[in-house]
Amino acid sequence: MLGKLLKPELRELIEARHFTALREMLMNLSPPDIAELISDLDDEEQAVIFRILPRQVASVTFAYFDLDVQEGLLKALGRNQVSEILNDMTPDDRTALLEELPAEVTIQLLALLSPEEQRIARSLLGYPEETIGRLMTPDYIAVRESWTVADVLAYIRQNGRDSETLNVIYVVDEHGKLIDDLRIRELLLAPLEKRVSDLVDRQFEALKATDDQETAVAAFRKHDRVALPVTDSEGVLLGIVTVDDILDVAEAEATEDIHKFGATEALDEPYLKVALSKMVRGRVGWLVLLFFGEMLTATAIGFFEGEIARAVILALFIPLIISSGGNSGSQAATLVIRALALGEVRLSDWWRVMSREIVSGVVLGMALGMIGFLRIATWHLFSDIYGPYWMSIGITIWITLAGVVLWGTLVGSMLPLILRRIGLDPATSSAPFVATLVDVTGIIIYFTVATLLLQGKIL
Repeated sequence: MLGKLLKPELRELIEARHFTALREMLMNLSPPDIAELISDLDDEEQAVIFRILPRQVASVTFAYFDLDVQEGLLKALGRNQVSEILNDMTPDDRTALLEELPAEVTIQLLALLSPEEQRIARSLLGYPEETIGRLMTPDYIAVRESWTVADVLAYIRQNGRDSETLNVIYVVDEHGKLIDDLRIRELLLAPLEKRVSDLVDRQFEALKATDDQETAVAAFRKHDRVALPVTDSEGVLLGIVTVDDILDVAEAEATEDIHKFGATEALDEPYLKVALSKMVRGRVGWLVLLFFGEMLTATAIGFFEGEIARAVILALFIPLIISSGGNSGSQAATLVIRALALGEVRLSDWWRVMSREIVSGVVLGMALGMIGFLRIATWHLFSDIYGPYWMSIGITIWITLAGVVLWGTLVGSMLPLILRRIGLDPATSSAPFVATLVDVTGIIIYFTVATLLLQGKIL
């Protein structure tokens, strides 16, 4: 919205080369707003505007760009300005950029860093992908137990400018081992002569650098913190992870799960910027797999060709049967996958999940079955389409729907747990996949019930 409002004025200033007025206009905006505004412009205009930003503002703003904009600016800007931006970026934002670039480009950019920043960058990039070590920053405030509150506040005034956050202060021993974390509120309200040792209770939550990033998401959700410390296996404080980075991870994880649940490969770029060939490749595999699954449905229908030939009326209800089972399975899969992602359900809860879904499946199936029976009964009042055995057909549909919906609910709820148990992503049990699986078994259930109840009548 902001970009649309200011873009005409911005273009006029660029075309008129009124760079002083342009700079003043941008200085009235926050870095996220500047990034939004620049991202809506052409590549050449992006470079023109970015060059007139003050160095510190440019470095902060750069972190808010999407990867494609960052890459474009790195190509357009001079070597010295690129070096300034990379050296001024926070280590975690810089790592997020470098890990997405081709290896040869990353090597070139690392050479532009100062020796100290290069050491930090190589250290963070040395952690495996998708680990917390890639997210952490070494910019934090650490103090000693023996210091007074006055000492701590003086230290913060002198060294806190480059810290990622000042909301939490970390207490370490002489070997750098984490002892406790203190909220800044505790220090501000304590007497100046009081020692840090009198404030610590040695109760803190910390992450390991080698932990999976999803672990950090769960930890932030559980403890409601703006930052969490990151330690090595011996408890030595290595850095901190802040909530803004975790929000990015949570968004990426949720997006990936949603894509998988829709039976497509996860996209790592915005929808309109993904190459068409890449999007097709990401979807064709699942579509082929589902197509072969639906071929099994056709095979199952063919197996009961004789029954359909003798009672064509049964074919009218095939879409109703298989769609009801697929829908119930998709509902159950959605609920269980999300519960697993939020940590509300564990593998050990499988029986509780199954027992709940059995009850739900029976109730839902009986409800849909009753509606199906009433539909047949109502039609019979005005038409003879179902013949003298309309009640038998109605009961067949009722029982079939009850069975198919129950089966779909069980499949949808148990499949994510089974996939998690064997080490696969539960989101892979997508709604289309569950629906296809239930379609095949739904046909078998339908005609098995019909054969038992309508034998000697219409069959």
